[in-house]
Amino acid sequence: MTERSGGCVCGAVRFKTTAELSRITICHCTWCQRRTGTAFGTEAVFNSDEVEITGETVERYRHLSDESGRWLDLEFCAKCGTNLGFTLEAVPGVRTLPAGAFDDPAWIRADRYKIRHVFLRSKRDWSELSPLVEQYEAHFRK
Repeated sequence: MTERSGGCVCGAVRFKTTAELSRITICHCTWCQRRTGTAFGTEAVFNSDEVEITGETVERYRHLSDESGRWLDLEFCAKCGTNLGFTLEAVPGVRTLPAGAFDDPAWIRADRYKIRHVFLRSKRDWSELSPLVEQYEAHFRK
C-alpha cells in the first residue's frame, strides 16, 4: 500500500492517502487561476475512499460552474485558508488534493504518473507547458 501525507500551512488539518493517485490534473481555467492566485491549479486525483482527512474541521465553498452548471465543493482550512482540494458533481467518488500540499511532493513526476493540462483555452502566456504531458483545450471528458 502506498501512503503519502500532507496538510495545511498551519498544521491544523492533515491528510493521508492510502493508494496511488489516478492522475494529476493541471487546470488552466479562469476559476482555478482565481482560486489559486496563479496561472493554474495542480490537483492530485484520488478515489474519495483513499483519502483520510484529520484534525480541525474543514470548511467548504460550493462553486457552480458557469459553463456546465455543475457544482465543485472546494475544501480549505478554517484557520489558515489553505486549499485542501475539492469534490465534483460530475465525478462522484473522486476527490482532489493540491499537489503542493503534500509533505514531500517530489514523488509526483511526469515519467511515473499521467499528467493532464486542461482548459488550455484560458492558459496565460507566461506559463510554460511540458511536452511530457497530455494537453486539452477544454476538459478531457468533453
